[in-house]
Amino acid sequence: MKLTIIAVGSRGDVQPCVALGVGLVDAGYDVRIVTMASFEGMVREHRLDYAPIEGDAQDLTTDLLQSSGGKSSNLLAMYKGMLRTFGSITESYHQVFINSELHDSDAILCQLPAGFYGYDLAEALEIPYIALSVIPQEVTGAWPLSLFPSRMSLGPMYNRLTYRMAQQMIWHPFRKPINSFRQALGLPPTSFWWGNIRRMTRQHVPVLQGFSQHVIPHQAEWGDHVHTTGYWLLDEADWQPSPELTAFLAAGDAPIYIGFGSMPVSDPQATTQLLVEALQQTHKRGIINAGWAKLGASDLPETVFLLDYAPFRWLFPQMKSIVHHGGSGTTGLALQSGRPSLVVPFTADQPFWGQRTQQLGVGPAAIPFAKLTKDKLVNAIHQMIDSPTMAVKADALRKQMIDEYGVQKAVEIIRAYLSSPHS
Repeated sequence: MKLTIIAVGSRGDVQPCVALGVGLVDAGYDVRIVTMASFEGMVREHRLDYAPIEGDAQDLTTDLLQSSGGKSSNLLAMYKGMLRTFGSITESYHQVFINSELHDSDAILCQLPAGFYGYDLAEALEIPYIALSVIPQEVTGAWPLSLFPSRMSLGPMYNRLTYRMAQQMIWHPFRKPINSFRQALGLPPTSFWWGNIRRMTRQHVPVLQGFSQHVIPHQAEWGDHVHTTGYWLLDEADWQPSPELTAFLAAGDAPIYIGFGSMPVSDPQATTQLLVEALQQTHKRGIINAGWAKLGASDLPETVFLLDYAPFRWLFPQMKSIVHHGGSGTTGLALQSGRPSLVVPFTADQPFWGQRTQQLGVGPAAIPFAKLTKDKLVNAIHQMIDSPTMAVKADALRKQMIDEYGVQKAVEIIRAYLSSPHS
């Protein structure tokens, strides 16, 4: 059976889908990942077929932050940034999905909001469709949509409204190209109001949520078609640390990890200096991950190690505490590590994960990158390393999540759905 997984975004969006793909291959399926060329190597390295779509993930992320002005809590600025970046390449998807080998798919799984193109192609091919999500997107009265400033919550009615507002905002600019695509497939146009999103809800399309119920409690109002499986973690057992990294870890106390993943910064040198000075003021060793921010280009003191790459699943449990940008996948791995963590959000859902980390009692209040200072970082590090309560709660959360096998659970759900008569 040939399964096509469509995954677009940064590494934090794509890597969980690759992990799920590996699990499906191990279960006997043929799996193809449709994503940007930036991730072709990762896809092929893990025995998955690859199909390209337009766009460079790093360039798009940089453009998104520049377009939104780095305003992580300004929904309108962020929305405009998304339209000018990811929205600008979706027109090209039309021909990719019409004239490609994707038509041999037996089912389509897609992590794009509203299943752009994937949902419509599945409808045209009369094959099953499954929605994937690594952030909470299902309507609930328990909290606002993760892209909304959570501090604005005015109760369950408002919380549900944030999802409806965002769904229409997301759907409206893409309605014309999607309906053009549907016309080419011989399908009728979809509605002005919420379009595919409304249809998917009415049809109870299966939704797999790749995060932990101990981090985001599963809501009964979502219905039986929505499944919270646990995080989809990529097994990188063949990876080995460099001798230099091994020696640094063995040379002293557990260091503090600092890295911003796929987030670029405007002045890498000044940011690196701020991070190093904060570490020195706390008298702690540190590991700085270069990432897309290109940190650590200048000389670093012996107490700070410049990291190119290491699997966070391996690295984070060896840290004293963790400072990161708040991507959904990185947040999950930080929470699973049993170590306190600080979120320094840049955009999108990152402030939500920062607030959730604090609410769980496993980290201090998030510090938006635009407001990050040495003194604020020093204070947050002291909170993490000096608070016994925070350390106890972080370890307790780790123990709650230790028996979650997100990929395996997701594969079981997919197998059951694809073998059922209604699929």
